[in-house]
Amino acid sequence: MARAKTVELAQISVRGVVQGVGFRPFVYQLATKHELKGWVLNTSGDVKIEVEGEREALEQFLAELEGEAPTLARIEAITVVSAPPVGYTDFEIRRSLAEEGEYQLVSPDIATCDACKGELLSSDDRRYCYPFTNCTNCGPRFTIIEDIPYDRSKTTMRRFVMCPDCQGEYDDPLDRRFHAQPNACSKCGPSLELLDGDGEVIACDDVITTAGRLLNEGKILAIKGLGGFHLACDATSDKAIELLRHRKRRPYKPLAIMLATMDQVKEHCFVCAEEEKLLTSPQCPIVLLRWKDDSSVSRKVAPGLKYLGVMLPYTPLHHVLLRETGLPLVMTSGNLSEEPIAKDNDEALRRVKGITDYFVVHNRDIYARYDDSVAIVEGQKPQLIRRARGYAPYPVHLPFRTKKQVLACGAELKNTFCITKDNYAFISQHIGDMENLETLEHFENTIELYKKLFRLEPEVVAYDLHPEYLSTKYAKERAGALSLVGVQHHHAHIVSCMVENGVQEPVIGIAFDGTGYGSDGTIWGGEFLVADYKDFQRVGHLEYVPMPGGAAAIERPYRMALSYIYALLGEESLGQGLPFLKEVDGHEINIIKRQLERGINSPPTSSCGRLFDGVSALLGIRGKVDYEAQAAVELEMAAPDEIDEAEAYPFSIVEQDGVRIVKLKELFRAIILDIGRLPVGIISLRFHYTVAQMIVKMCQLIADDQALCKAALSGGVFQNRLLVRLTVAALEKEGFEVLTHSLVPTNDGGISLGQAVISSWE
Repeated sequence: MARAKTVELAQISVRGVVQGVGFRPFVYQLATKHELKGWVLNTSGDVKIEVEGEREALEQFLAELEGEAPTLARIEAITVVSAPPVGYTDFEIRRSLAEEGEYQLVSPDIATCDACKGELLSSDDRRYCYPFTNCTNCGPRFTIIEDIPYDRSKTTMRRFVMCPDCQGEYDDPLDRRFHAQPNACSKCGPSLELLDGDGEVIACDDVITTAGRLLNEGKILAIKGLGGFHLACDATSDKAIELLRHRKRRPYKPLAIMLATMDQVKEHCFVCAEEEKLLTSPQCPIVLLRWKDDSSVSRKVAPGLKYLGVMLPYTPLHHVLLRETGLPLVMTSGNLSEEPIAKDNDEALRRVKGITDYFVVHNRDIYARYDDSVAIVEGQKPQLIRRARGYAPYPVHLPFRTKKQVLACGAELKNTFCITKDNYAFISQHIGDMENLETLEHFENTIELYKKLFRLEPEVVAYDLHPEYLSTKYAKERAGALSLVGVQHHHAHIVSCMVENGVQEPVIGIAFDGTGYGSDGTIWGGEFLVADYKDFQRVGHLEYVPMPGGAAAIERPYRMALSYIYALLGEESLGQGLPFLKEVDGHEINIIKRQLERGINSPPTSSCGRLFDGVSALLGIRGKVDYEAQAAVELEMAAPDEIDEAEAYPFSIVEQDGVRIVKLKELFRAIILDIGRLPVGIISLRFHYTVAQMIVKMCQLIADDQALCKAALSGGVFQNRLLVRLTVAALEKEGFEVLTHSLVPTNDGGISLGQAVISSWE
């Protein structure tokens, strides 16, 4: 006689990114496969599953629940509790349950998946060329979610009532569009309109066909995407790009382009395996690729640069438009220079009117503004330069559990904020440069969105020490209601790198950037620290020199060249007939001299960013800049591609009051001797090698004192691929373990993470 089967019941909680990624239909199919009964539902905090059946089937179910989860799911934790069976007769997907105070992780927006792309490009499919195709594996998420749980009624899709075909897909647990909240088709979903430059609707048979024709005619179009508007034009047309640059007030700053396929990318750029993997990932960022000399993309897209910012289409709208035009298209943020990207139709008509000739708009509202992410691959390792679409709001995991929720307000440039909860650090998407009211409003609105989505109520506010940063002023306005913690800029840089690498013990921190407010009230930026999460000691820095005119020296690097020569070599050295001086007005030179002589509006700085600026101007590469770090970027571009063993220029390290200082007099004297004798590219290479050697020599001295073997590199200067390559190789050769950034920007976009951790640590 057969023994009766023993039925057991498991109550399961799954936390992580498990909503909006096809997780419930996956659970349904898994339970059906193993003949298990029960239910699954979304809550505000997790996915709950109650499932009963034979022990062996339950064990197999639990193993596959984690091991075979949907590609886009990110499981943080699974808890299982045994309970008495209740006699379920089937398995069902139940309605979502809202829970007061609970939260869960929210998926970023995801690029169009292969299945949807196949439908989009198949002429016999009902979604052929429909520009809003998506499923549970792709499409908008963060940009349309107003609250959790993630249900259509809490997204900007709630106004669109699904047709019977779409509703059938949405209700079928075996369909990949089951509970895909943005699900729609041309009968029931969002639609496009074409507007002229004044916002008047243009009647046309097909918006995409007409838009493609206009782009081929050299017109500039504002196109509404996932997180805001792009400005698009023909990337092969000098005339179209010049017009866009003139209207956008962006004379030189590089523009990103979009290409239809990976094969087209390889026509224009060299692509390694890691770069291809990044380009075709669900995140689909802009990737800076080595530009081929025979590319038809206009050199005006990225003047003076060897690298081109390239992305593949990541929405159905982009896919059909790129195929319609047959062109590489410039796709740059829909804004004036330094303003936030425009996201709403009315806002775009107001803010980019006069820049664009036509608008391609749609009626699916964008709830969260979302820029494109930007990345490079260096040393076979992806490194984010700008963290936004595809990555935010997924958090960074902290190596400890926070006792208090902290809001860290970030820096002035490339701002992000960060809010901590439990062992998560929620770093916002790229906010931008906090230099105008529009960006401040974007900052404030996004803070409120994160607080609502993740049920955050900060008890501590962390801020940069610079008193004039808008982010700092925002923090200080909350004094009294919340505890305030000021965090030194470069300490935050190093800690953000440590956290990303899971390191808690003290490190040698090399923080090189353009500007950071020092603990002594001066402008730091060439710093050597011994740091941990709690505190830091400044053990070294680059030699101080004046910044004549303050911010004017950043905009006009020739002022820094004059300052280095005057401060280090004396006024007589300015009479050596240096070529760069011919490009500077004599009257201004005299004004700068007086500023330096009398110390008028010439704050001292140890900034490595200013050092790169000064050398770039001295070599005649870039005396005035149109965008941040342009002089330094072009100095890097001047160096030859093949790196031979370079000879370092001389420099010295002295100790003053227990702090080591890198002295630069010998360096500048040697560079001046080489001007006219050696090619500019060779001088650039030698300079880069010299900075790497400065780092190595300082780290060796600090290691001897402190018995440390880990070196963390952070700050905007380390966006320089050549410098990173030389520095990492030289440090590793000397036995150091080198920590660099990957998923958190090394520039000021990573500052907020460091602030949050430092102010949380006890």
